[in-house]
Amino acid sequence: MRKILINAIFALLGIAVGITFLPALWAVIGMADIAWLNNGYVNGLIGGIILYLFSFLFVKPISDLNARIEGYFNTRSPGWIIFGALFLIGGLILANIISIPFYMMHNIFANIIPPILMIIFGFLGFRLGTSRRNDWRSFSLSKRKNNEKNDGLDFNGEITRRESKKDFYPYKILDTSVVIDGRIHQLAQTGFLEGKLMIPDFVVHELQLISDSSDNQKRERGRRGLDILNEIKMDQTINYETTTRDYDNIPEVDMKLLKLAKEIGGAVITNDYNLSKVSEFQNVQVLNINELAKVLKPMVLPGETMTVNVIKEGTEREQGVAYLEDGTMVVVEDGKYFINKKVDVVVTSALQTDAGKMIFAKPKHSMNGIQESTKNGSKEKKNPKNNSQNKRGVNRNGKKVR
Repeated sequence: MRKILINAIFALLGIAVGITFLPALWAVIGMADIAWLNNGYVNGLIGGIILYLFSFLFVKPISDLNARIEGYFNTRSPGWIIFGALFLIGGLILANIISIPFYMMHNIFANIIPPILMIIFGFLGFRLGTSRRNDWRSFSLSKRKNNEKNDGLDFNGEITRRESKKDFYPYKILDTSVVIDGRIHQLAQTGFLEGKLMIPDFVVHELQLISDSSDNQKRERGRRGLDILNEIKMDQTINYETTTRDYDNIPEVDMKLLKLAKEIGGAVITNDYNLSKVSEFQNVQVLNINELAKVLKPMVLPGETMTVNVIKEGTEREQGVAYLEDGTMVVVEDGKYFINKKVDVVVTSALQTDAGKMIFAKPKHSMNGIQESTKNGSKEKKNPKNNSQNKRGVNRNGKKVR
C-alpha cells in the first residue's frame, strides 16, 4: 500500500511538472507549433509517466525514511504532537503575514524571502510548542484573572473552584521493583494516588525475562510481579494505562523510565534507593514506597516481643535472619540454631534507612534465662553464707564450737 501511494504521488507531481515546464522545452527545441504534442493533456501525461517510472528508484529510501519518522512520532505523547502542530501552524501564519510586502514586490525576493521565513517561523513555532507544552497546558488566562479578582471565593466566601497545582503529575509510572514488591496494588486501592498508573511494556518485558530466569528466587519474583499486574488489570477500582513507547537506544530500564517520565510529565513510583537518587539528579519526580512506609509504619521500640520465622543464617557469627510480612528484615542473635522454626524474640534495637528498616532482636528464652540465672545466683549467695555459719557453729558431733 505504501509503495502504491508513493508511485501515485510521483505521478501527480509529474503531471504538474509536465504541464508547467514541457511547453518551454518544446519551444526550445522548435516543437511548440505541434498542436497535438504541445497541449496540457499530453504534457501532463508525459510528465506523469516519466516521474512514475523514476518513483521506483525512490520507493525504498522514502519508505525507510517514512518508517523512521513514524517511529519517532510513536515515541511522542499526543500532547507533544498537538502543541507542536498548533504552534507550527501559528508560525506559518505569522510568516505569511510578514511576507505580504515581499509578495507585492514582483521580483526575485517575492519568491525567495517568503519560503525562508516560513521555514524559520515554522521551526521556531514547532519547537516552542513542544518544548514548553506543560506550561501551555497549565496556562489559562481566565483562571489567572479570576485569581486576581476574588482569589477563588464567591461573595459568600465559599470555594468556587480548585486551582490545578503545577506539581501535579497525571501519570504515576511503575518501576519493576515496586511491581514485584506488591504493595502498589493495596496503595492504589486506597485512592491516595491521583491520576493514572502507567505500566510501560518494557517493564512487563523485564518481568517476563526475570520470570524465565534459571535462578529460582528470581523466577519467583518475576512471576509474583506478573501476578500483581494481572490483579491490577482485573481490579475495576484502579485507573491504569499501558504504553508501547520504547527507546531502543537506551538499554537500561531505569533510564527508560526517567526518559518516559520527562516526556509525559509523570512521576516514577519505585522502592529502589539508587533509582530514587538518580531521579533526583535528573530532576524527575519520584515516589518511594519505602519512604512512605517509613512515615506510616509505627515505631518498633526496644523491649517489644514478636514471633518470627528464621529462614537463613546472617552475615555475622551465629546470627539468623527473618522477615516480617511487610518485608522488614529481623536479625536474630543466635538465630542460626532456629532456622526454619518460629521463635519468640525481644527487640533490642531498630535501624531505619531510606532503603528499608532493620530490626535487631534476641530470642525471648535467652532473656528469661539471664533473668532466672540472676535470681538463682542471688539465692546461691545467701545459702552458702548460712552454710558457712552452720559449719562454724556446729561440729560433726553436733557440739558447738568457737
